[in-house]
Amino acid sequence: MKEKIFERLEQYYNEMVKIRRYLHQNPELSFKEVKTAAFIAEYYNRLGVEVKTGVGGNGVVARIKGGKSGKTVALRADFDALPIHEETGLPFKSLVPGVMHACGHDGHTATLLVLARVINEMKEELSGEYVMIHQHAEEYAPGGAKPMIEDGCLDGVDVIFGTHLWADGPYGNIRYRKGPIMAAADRFEITIKGYGGHGAQPHKTKDAIVIGSQLVMNLQQIVSRRVAPIESAVVSVGSFISDNAFNVIADEAKLGGTVRTFNEDIRDMIEKEIERIVKGTCIAAGCEYEFNYYRGYPAVVNHDAETDFLVDVAKEVPENTLIEETKPEMGGEDFAYYLQNVKGTFFFTGARPDGVEHGYPHHHPKFDINEKAMLAAAKTLGLAAIKSAN
Repeated sequence: MKEKIFERLEQYYNEMVKIRRYLHQNPELSFKEVKTAAFIAEYYNRLGVEVKTGVGGNGVVARIKGGKSGKTVALRADFDALPIHEETGLPFKSLVPGVMHACGHDGHTATLLVLARVINEMKEELSGEYVMIHQHAEEYAPGGAKPMIEDGCLDGVDVIFGTHLWADGPYGNIRYRKGPIMAAADRFEITIKGYGGHGAQPHKTKDAIVIGSQLVMNLQQIVSRRVAPIESAVVSVGSFISDNAFNVIADEAKLGGTVRTFNEDIRDMIEKEIERIVKGTCIAAGCEYEFNYYRGYPAVVNHDAETDFLVDVAKEVPENTLIEETKPEMGGEDFAYYLQNVKGTFFFTGARPDGVEHGYPHHHPKFDINEKAMLAAAKTLGLAAIKSAN
């Protein structure tokens, strides 16, 4: 059975590449993926597979029933792009100015579609049911996973698997981890309301830039002095805006940043600590402030047994030549919501382009993937799904 699945996936590899390149040329931003969703649905319609559109928004869910009784297994692929102008120079580069697939979601979608084709062709020989979750809006919180779950995409599902084509890892590399593998991703916005004035008369002002600068430094004490050294957390200020003439002392300054954590208690503590420091800094300076904290995706926490199972399966795939436990990544992923509802695991499939020692990172305008990694991912996911369903 395994050899038959692998052979068919290899047979359809060129189709997988063709789909990926079409999607790459026609990217759509989060919550706007109307044409992409239609493309996915039409693919399943041609296969004669039961498909539901408009799931939780632009989500698409296909279900394939095997000829024998068994468990229900879900596989997930996201399909939204990013607001980045592509600079790869690829012959199939984005045709949409300012939008590109800079995170591999085009490859995820192509992988799952072709895997679904193979499973559908072999369904009478297979046990259980296979739920293909094509998720919109992974890149932008509140994301597509949560509304898709609320709309029933996990109904009856016993286990779920997902992978991310990972340009940081070489082709042939599978990276897994039991427990937390990706961080909770939150953001905050701070507005400092000072009292502006002439640059030659600072004593008559409350300088929002100076206060903001103090605040940036004060916030660094949260991780270094409030989080235990054996725990992990990130507090980063990513924007500091106060646009004035060179000789004007700022009346207002706006700061924005992100918080990354794995532990929910630490996540709660950092939110409170940020506001406490903002309040204290502004009180000391005699100014007012506005503070907003937005909870993003929770941490992706893999289940132990399913992760061990995935590792054993990955060893059966010839393309997987380096299978290793990875350190947690501070990036966020709304696959977390699926794992809060059913057992499963999320892993990384190495997709660094051949001949490149260090590929361009995800979300970079020159980002690209090794398309052979799609075949490795399809084999790993397919074998995991079929074995789990038995």
